Amino acid sequence: MPKEIHPYAVLLRPIITEKTTVLTGADKYVFEVDLRANKNQIKEAVQVAFNVRVMEVNTMVMKGKPKRFGRRVTNRPDWKKAIVTLVPGDKIELFEGI
Repeated sequence: MPKEIHPYAVLLRPIITEKTTVLTGADKYVFEVDLRANKNQIKEAVQVAFNVRVMEVNTMVMKGKPKRFGRRVTNRPDWKKAIVTLVPGDKIELFEGI
């Protein structure tokens, strides 16, 4: 069984791009989440933090991009992205007016 993460520690930041603002029209919101978090923990965290009902959670691990520092090439760390689909009619006010 995975280690429990506090619901407020699961969601790291919202991801706001042109593509994600188009998704808000379909009641889908995108967040960067903790790499260790599973779908159930993400669903609970969104419901607790924003007082909405979550219908579905899709997750993906984004691989870190290579970065150069002179001759040295290193990689940025991997991170996890979650696309959260809400029940029709529910909205997250954080994303409104963007």
